[in-house]
Amino acid sequence: MATPVEPANGIRTPGKHYYSMWQTLFELDTKYVPIKPIGHGAYGIVCSSVNRETNEKVAIKKIHNVFDNRIDALRTLRELKLRHENVIALKDVMVPIHRKSFKDVYLVYELMDTDLHQIINLLNHLVMTTASISFFRDNFKVRAL
Repeated sequence: MATPVEPANGIRTPGKHYYSMWQTLFELDTKYVPIKPIGHGAYGIVCSSVNRETNEKVAIKKIHNVFDNRIDALRTLRELKLRHENVIALKDVMVPIHRKSFKDVYLVYELMDTDLHQIINLLNHLVMTTASISFFRDNFKVRAL
């Protein structure tokens, strides 16, 4: 769950509030209320949240130390620029108050029920199941009960 915490330096930024999820500090705009962490990977941690202004559930991805690695910075830039009907929609980008010293990027997406990894695994399972049924149907006599 998302736990409210104090900022690391003890100084609160107006318009922001602070939560800890998976031992990671999230500095979110006050219009977003985090619900719970939902995933993490090589490029960030994702939590589900509610936008207070629209009452819409969203997913917020925190990309930590985005400028430490040139490749990661370029991937993040591509993610910001990518717009396609078959790609999840980017709804918002949280802008840091202190632009010269920011390290983390927060991207707000529509909240989906699943992720691409789970869909690929499900499709692989369905293909294997279909292949197994076809194999047994074609190679063994099936008795009707």
